[in-house]
Order: sequence, then C-alpha cells, then structure tokens
Amino acid sequence: MTYRAPVSDITFCLDHIVGFDRVQAASTFEEATTDVVQAILTEAGRICEEVIAPLNRAGDLHPARLENGVVRTSPGFAEGYKAIAEAGFLAISGDPEYGGMGLPLTVTTAVNEMIGSACLSLELNPLMTQGQIEALEHHASDAIKDLYLPKLNTGEWSGTMNLTEPQAGSDVGALTTKAVPNEDGTYAISGQKIYISWGDHDMTENIVHLVLARLPDAPKGTKGISLFLVPKKIPDEKGNPGVANSLSVVSLEHKLGLHGSPTCVMQYDGAQGWLIGEENKGMAAMFTMMNNARLGVGVQGLSIAEAAYQQALEFAQERKQGRSPVENGTGTILDHADVRRMLIEMKAEVFAARAMALDLAVSLDLAKTGDAAAKARAALLTPIAKTYGTETGIKLANMGIQVHGGMGVIEETGAAQFARDVRVTAIYEGTNGIQAMDLVGRKLMDGGTAAFALIDEIEAAGHDTVSAMAQELRRTTEHLLTLEPNDRFGGAVPYLMAFARVLGAHYHAKAAESGDKTRQALAQYHLTRLLPEAQGLMAQARCGAEGLYDLSADDLAA
Repeated sequence: MTYRAPVSDITFCLDHIVGFDRVQAASTFEEATTDVVQAILTEAGRICEEVIAPLNRAGDLHPARLENGVVRTSPGFAEGYKAIAEAGFLAISGDPEYGGMGLPLTVTTAVNEMIGSACLSLELNPLMTQGQIEALEHHASDAIKDLYLPKLNTGEWSGTMNLTEPQAGSDVGALTTKAVPNEDGTYAISGQKIYISWGDHDMTENIVHLVLARLPDAPKGTKGISLFLVPKKIPDEKGNPGVANSLSVVSLEHKLGLHGSPTCVMQYDGAQGWLIGEENKGMAAMFTMMNNARLGVGVQGLSIAEAAYQQALEFAQERKQGRSPVENGTGTILDHADVRRMLIEMKAEVFAARAMALDLAVSLDLAKTGDAAAKARAALLTPIAKTYGTETGIKLANMGIQVHGGMGVIEETGAAQFARDVRVTAIYEGTNGIQAMDLVGRKLMDGGTAAFALIDEIEAAGHDTVSAMAQELRRTTEHLLTLEPNDRFGGAVPYLMAFARVLGAHYHAKAAESGDKTRQALAQYHLTRLLPEAQGLMAQARCGAEGLYDLSADDLAA
C-alpha cells in the first residue's frame, strides 16, 4: 500500500473541531504559529510517506533479534529512527532549556499519528522517549535534567519505562525489584522486568531506563514504590556513555504483532541508578509518563485505523468481483452496498478517534497554562480517548481484512499485519477494562462535575439528535453515581463506549457545520447508524454488576 499522510484532515480538526487556536493564543505556546505548525506537519507527512512507511513490512518479516546480548533492529529501522530524530520530532514538546522546541503536545500528537500509521513498531520508540522526557522535566533533579534531557531531545539517547514484573502486571504494587542505597548517593537496582518495549537496540548510543523499585523497609503496595533512572551505559565526567551498567537483556518476547519493536525481559543485577523524585513517591512520577503514554497509545490505535482504512479503500477501488448493482458504477467492489458501508464506517470512525485524541491533547496543553477546567477535562478524556482509539484501531483492522475478502488473510497484502500490530494497544498502558474502571471510579470522584461539564458542552451545541443522546448520558451518569464501586465496574466498559459514541457524534455534528458535503454525509452516517449504539450501551451500563456473578466458577466450566 502507499501511505498518504492525512495532513489536511488533521489541520481541519485543529482548526474547526478542537479549538487549537486557544492553545496558540496562550503565551506559553507563542511559538506555535500556524506557519510553524503547518511546516512541521507537512515535513512529518513527507518523511512518513517516503522514509518510514516502506519499513513497516520489513519490521514484520524481519523482527528485532538478540545477538550476543545486543538487540539488532529490523532492516532500515536505524535510518528511519535517524530521520525522525534529525527532524526534531522527539523534541517537539520538550523544554527549550534542554533542547526542546517548547511546542504544544497537540503538535506532537499529530506527528505521532502519522509516524504510527507509517510504521507502528518504530513509532513506539520515540513515544517512550517523549514520555520519559516529560517525567524527567517534572520530577528529576537539575543535575539529571542537565545531563539527560538534551540527549533525549536530540534522540542521541532513547528512553524506556520499566514497570511490569512476572508476578506484577496490572497490580504494580506487587513488584519486588529492590533498590539499595550506595555510599555515593546512588542506588543498586536488582530485579527482573518484563514487557519492556525497546529495552535494548542498536539505534542510539545509550538507553535510559526508568525503573520502579522498592527501597529497604518501604511500605507495602504502591505507597512503597520509588522511581529510578538506570542508564545502559553510565555517563562519564564529560556526559558521554561510559562503562556498561550491570543490566542485561535476558530474552525477547515472540509476539502476535509489532515484530519490529523488541519487547525485552530485562535483568538488573545491582545496576547503578539515580532516584527520580521523592522516596516512595515513584508512582506519582511514573504516572506523568503513563498519562502521556495513554494518549499516545490511543493515537496508536488511530494510526492503525487510518492505515487500515487507506489500504482497504485502495483495494476496493481496484478489486473487480461480481456485477455492479448500480448504474454508472466503478465496476469494482466499491459499488457493493456492504463494502460501501464498511468503508464509510471506517472513515467516520477515524474522524471521531482523531478528533477525540486532539481534543485531549488540546486540553492537556491548556492545562499547562493553568486552566483548571481544561485539566479536569483532560483527566476525564484520557481513559476515553485511550480506549476508544485502540478499540477503533482493532475494529477497523478487522474491517480492513473483511473488505479484502480472502486476500485479507494472505500476509502479502499487509492487512493482517495491521490486526496483529494493533491488538496489544487495548492491553498495554492500562487495559481498556482498567481505563473504564478509572473513568467510573477516580474520574467520577468529583461527583461527576467534569463529566457533566462536557455533557453541558455537547447539549449547548444545539444539535437535536446529539443533545437528546447527551441527556440520556447525563441520566446514566447520575445513575452510576448512586452505585457501589463494583456495580459501577460491571457497567464501566459500555458506559465508556457510550460516552465515546456521544462525543464522536458531537465532533461529527461540528464538522458538518463547515458546509463540506463529504463531512455532512459522514456526520449523517454517524448520527443515524453509529450513535444509536449508545442507547444500548447505556442500558448495559445501568445494569451494573447485576447477573455477572450468577454463574459460579463451576458453572462457567460446565
């Protein structure tokens, strides 16, 4: 397939849907002029089309491999990474004091979407580094910032996030990796971490790990976790990579997809590390990185959704099969009603997922300017955007296979790779079930203030069909607030997806106001065929946990 960067669609969302001009008007982001942003998006689109997209298939066919303790990356990945780094894409939102551009996260988000569509395996590397940059900016000492941030911003060094252990997945508090103080103020880190994306590779001269570990006599659970920076090579007095640290890659996971992205089992044997933030406050520091990554993972789902749609449309425009049921048709399967249904639905879902991701990014940027309402909105949107983006990626990858018919399951077309690559996005950085629990749990701890504020906005837009469904969403939210936690959790996923459906309709209705006939037709499709799903989802949400425990473990096994 030939990837086409959707720069115009991204620009439309920025200009007409998510109010990016509010970010540009803030003194914090005075450098983010329309000309600067457009130049970055255009150049990113060019690099993704010409340099990154051709690597996608190579990464799938020739996975990263472990040789003599060093991970060797897929053919062309080093050159692709170099193009990303030299263009400054890792540093878009970084602090200018340390070599960053100081531009909005919204711009980074748009660029990451295109890189992910071109080659998701490679995009995962800069995403991890960008998250680490933000975590260090917020929590590291000045000495750590001065040494590490310039190298991370240029892409000379890359970053990782080490949370998971064999016995501690979603329950991070069960981790056992130890951190013992050294006499020089550093710490000796010992333990094993699993599922470490890009834990080792040959594309940068150093790799910087952020590792969660426990100090001696630390409290149990998440209250006793601290965060440490552990470099692969310890910098010398000039800040250059020096001696090798006491860490190693035990093995690489053999995964369903994302073959070009090495997923490492990491072993730390008294490795030298530096405390980031306060003792036993590691989760707060790590959540800075994880929240960044949750938006990023939602965008990864969007990336695959866009790529799968482009490939399905390209195939449908060329594939001839059966008689055309319409006069003056194309003579291809694009004439068939069900193929049209799938392609229009794919296009509509891509738009909604992109608008939602950029809405969250804009809210995060406004929150940095001190806007309290934007901060609350961003917190609410984070689990919704992560879940809806990834579920949309999975759905559209499967639809793309269906459009291809038998050719969809033939690996040479690449349609199956999208489905394999995107599937994990619903799992990592917090499973979608956990995202939904967060939405009905922590995010409703304000009594629903943030949720109701967003519903107010949707109703105020004045689109009758969308407003009516928003009113139903309000009633459902009010009902959830009366339930005990486990009853909320029982209906959490359908509630989140209902919220996403209503938001998507809101974005489409705004797009239709532009007068563009294509956007009006897409909006009509969403309002008549997709929005009604929200009604059934809200009915499920109101059921709570009712009936979920009626079958015993033995009954389930019968």
